[in-house]
Amino acid sequence: MRKALAQMTAVSLAVGLALGGATLAQAAEEKQAPKLTKAEFDQAKTLYFQHCAGCHGVLRKGATGKSLQPEETMKKGTKRLHRIIQLGTEGGMNNFDNILSAKEIELLSKYIQHEPPKPPEMSLALMKERTKVHVQPKDYPTKPLHGRNWENFFVVIERDVGKVAIIDGDKHEVVAHIPTGYAVHVIKGSEHHNVLKSKDTGRFWYTMGRDGKMTKIDLWQKPEKMLVAETQVAYDARDVAVSGDGKYVIGGGYWPPHAVIVDAVTMEPLKVISSRGVNVDGDYVEESRVAAIYDTPNESSWLVSMKELGQVWQVDYSDIDNLRVDKIDSAKFLHDGFFDPTGRYFQIAANASNKMVVVDTKERKLEAMIDVDKLPHPGPGANWIDPKCGPVAGTTHLGVGKVTVWGNDPAGHKAQAWKICYEVQTDGAGLFIRTHPKSQYVWADQTKHPEPEVQQSIKVFDKNTREVVKTIRLTEKPGQAAVHMEFNHDGSEVWVSVWNLKDSKEPNGEIVVFDAKTLKEKTRIKGLYAPTGKFNVHNRVNHVT
Repeated sequence: MRKALAQMTAVSLAVGLALGGATLAQAAEEKQAPKLTKAEFDQAKTLYFQHCAGCHGVLRKGATGKSLQPEETMKKGTKRLHRIIQLGTEGGMNNFDNILSAKEIELLSKYIQHEPPKPPEMSLALMKERTKVHVQPKDYPTKPLHGRNWENFFVVIERDVGKVAIIDGDKHEVVAHIPTGYAVHVIKGSEHHNVLKSKDTGRFWYTMGRDGKMTKIDLWQKPEKMLVAETQVAYDARDVAVSGDGKYVIGGGYWPPHAVIVDAVTMEPLKVISSRGVNVDGDYVEESRVAAIYDTPNESSWLVSMKELGQVWQVDYSDIDNLRVDKIDSAKFLHDGFFDPTGRYFQIAANASNKMVVVDTKERKLEAMIDVDKLPHPGPGANWIDPKCGPVAGTTHLGVGKVTVWGNDPAGHKAQAWKICYEVQTDGAGLFIRTHPKSQYVWADQTKHPEPEVQQSIKVFDKNTREVVKTIRLTEKPGQAAVHMEFNHDGSEVWVSVWNLKDSKEPNGEIVVFDAKTLKEKTRIKGLYAPTGKFNVHNRVNHVT
């Protein structure tokens, strides 16, 4: 445990250094800003990276969250800023009083009144230096070595210790804890592509950490050898995707603002695509961050979402030496998305614009924009059949307790397509929504609400009646929240995480397993480190939403 804590401390220090050193002279230049020692400034800089940069940007120019430039923050002053960070806002910012100490909140309140330090760039040569192969491809096994049903494995993010847990979905047993990047945000597996299907599709999974570290996991290996390769493509990053032909992986950077194409076998970085550019308003954006990235089921391309530009880039990987990129204008600020059941239409949240954007990947153009409520956030999303509107999809919201549902079948239900079908009120803002074709229910979390009773509860509503049928509270322990749902391979179980909101370095997190039909608790899988997102191999490989 001491070794793990030391490793995490080293990671935090490395992240702080990578995000740009700030000298005492820089701090002193802001004469009206509160004084900070160099040690305090560096500590606050790391705290900002870990908790704030995702919404407000590394350069603090704002995105999902508001701009935090000094000329704006100094007007509020330390006392007011402290209270905002402590209690959150009605606009969608959660409270940090159960995540950070009062001293840490005070440091952040002072830090954001200083000029933001600009991080360094990262070259392709540096990425290659940071590539490591732990198991040579020639030594990969030709069949699973553990005798388990790997297609019903759950790949689970253990956020605060920089690990991924592999859990046997049949036996509810933890198979392995695999070291990955700091605060892994997304994990993607190789998927069934309409052009190419293979018996081992889904065996390789790729993680992306907040520190830009990308790792490759082989589910056929014995637990101690599942981590087969790694590289680093950015200092701050969020998403990753595998090409449908299995040749390439692409990782998206928040900083530097770029996407990097990597060899899927060796993990060698091959090509950098800068995401800096002119946004839909005609303004040049230096910090144009890459948000969600997805392989396109019916095309040889990735969809790369440019958060600040308000564009979806459809990147054709059939010839990476002569790269074709179609830039599709939509709305700011693009975040999470998912495909409709046909795999043709990509539905993504432009959350600060309060819209769901729909892209036609066959025609490579904007299909529609749907006005929804404050800060939509569907996560991996949900598709199902409504008795009146036909095929529909839904999203939760960061800024309001509501699920919005719209029609998404222009071929069979043209009149309902891309129009709001109905809304379901919940008790609090949430992060994720999930269902399964075999289930009559849709599940939504309420993780962003500040009150524990709401934050620790899941809402379940019926697809036919559109009514909430049950509110399930997963825990009553202080500082814990219910977050992220995932079904098992046959849709008979729903797994929900109990996440310790404070940096949890102890195995005190758990996953609660429910019977998907009766909605009753079946078991709890314990011994997990701050579990958040979890991904069932079969469902993700086969685009089951």
